[in-house]
Amino acid sequence: MKVDARLPQGLPLDGVARTARACEDAGYDGLWARESAHDPFVPLGVAAEHTAALRLGTSIAVAFARNPMNLAHLGHDLAFYSRGRFALGLGSQVRAHIERRYSMPWSAPARRMAELIAAVREIWRCWASGDRLAFEGDFYRHTLMTSAFTPAPHPYGTPPILLAAVGERMTEVAGAAADGLLVHGFTTPRYLREVTLPTLGRGLAASGRDRDRIEVSAPVLLATGATEEAMAASVRAVRKQIAFYGSTPAYRPVLELHGWADLADELHGLSRAQRWDAMTGLVGDDVLNAFAVVAEPDGVAGAVRDRMDGLADRISFYTVADTDPEILARAARRLGD
Repeated sequence: MKVDARLPQGLPLDGVARTARACEDAGYDGLWARESAHDPFVPLGVAAEHTAALRLGTSIAVAFARNPMNLAHLGHDLAFYSRGRFALGLGSQVRAHIERRYSMPWSAPARRMAELIAAVREIWRCWASGDRLAFEGDFYRHTLMTSAFTPAPHPYGTPPILLAAVGERMTEVAGAAADGLLVHGFTTPRYLREVTLPTLGRGLAASGRDRDRIEVSAPVLLATGATEEAMAASVRAVRKQIAFYGSTPAYRPVLELHGWADLADELHGLSRAQRWDAMTGLVGDDVLNAFAVVAEPDGVAGAVRDRMDGLADRISFYTVADTDPEILARAARRLGD
């Protein structure tokens, strides 16, 4: 099982370089940068300069905050800077953020995402072939590409496009149009087994591809700590994160599968009142253990393997409290053996 690290946000450039080198030295297979308070692409350029083998990717970059031409340039350049180690991981975000935070259009997100991916691939194809650019879809239109704005070819090819999905329609798009699926942190083994992977399979079948043609990458919510106090703090932080995700209507189907629709309603109501502590208190041990691995440091690798074996091709540790990096590195090495 391949194990990836997650790049902390807001690091200075030398901190990005040190972290990336440390992850490679520790034996991680990849390093993901996410988009929330900071852009995910900039630090990966720094990481590319200071590593030699580590796979680098965005998990995720907000697709609908950009257009296919932006993404084509970013993917092309980072594939070059990383010498072919970059993966373009995309996600849709939700309507309120796209319309009100990014001031971008929102409609038919699954169809729009499929078309966006197709447009990016067509731009890359035209750059490589020299053909006229003539992409005309329902959401995107790219019909002008002159030599002055066409990047020079490089020997590393185009990066894989990975797609984050929770709902069934976007998961089908991942299977039909993407090179990989980025599983959301708010999931359970049961939801993966009963909903996500069968849905991904339908998308693959629609594109005439087998399961081995797509990579499934999953973050594993993890609570651990070397001391009783550290473990308690980690467990509470994970409960809080589960409560936050569970309050979001888009993630309700995961709770419904487990028979926790009432919990989804309660969490949503409390979130609207901003009663965060009360939300955390609703996440009992049954919910905690469905969504997260809770293990002492020496038991992390075994618990993660038991949980994810056969469900994902690569995983990352999703910790929301301060966690000793050596605990995670040791577990990563054991999972890689």
